[in-house]
Amino acid sequence: IPICYHLYMISKSCYVFIDSQNLNLGIKSRGWNLDFRKFRIYLKNKYGVGRAYLFIGFIPGNEKLYSNLKRFGYILIFKPVLEYKEKVKGNVDAELVLHCILEMRNYGKAIVVSGDGDFYCLVEYLESKRKLLKILVPTKQYSSLLRRFNKDNYIVRIDLLRESLEKKDWHSRSVETLG
Repeated sequence: IPICYHLYMISKSCYVFIDSQNLNLGIKSRGWNLDFRKFRIYLKNKYGVGRAYLFIGFIPGNEKLYSNLKRFGYILIFKPVLEYKEKVKGNVDAELVLHCILEMRNYGKAIVVSGDGDFYCLVEYLESKRKLLKILVPTKQYSSLLRRFNKDNYIVRIDLLRESLEKKDWHSRSVETLG
């Protein structure tokens, strides 16, 4: 039985709010790619997540990616991106905080997926309202502002879940099925 269902209000679901850039870049910095389909299944099975909001910069040409993410069960919240000297920037912090607060009456518990200290005030507020379930951080290199939540077992490191959440390419899958 998922944690949200078992421990909290049966009528209200868990919602997850994902800073996609922080998650993606954090996992890539560890040398692997996250399988977003597996991650969505993990969130549903482990925490009873009903709605999964994925905050992401909109880049023309990535429509297939966005379509797949929707198919996996994510609700995409787009932010226009800015390009600076071959770097793409799409800061989603304000949108994530806004949606988390606007949706608060609709969920029993919330999960924030980011290691960014800019979310400290949101996490602190959710905790004070007894709405915080977990903070999923991509790696052990997350903001020191969030470290105080580790003592209450709110922090879950996604990099430690590599074996079950890593994206496998076609060649890897075919080798695995042969061996």
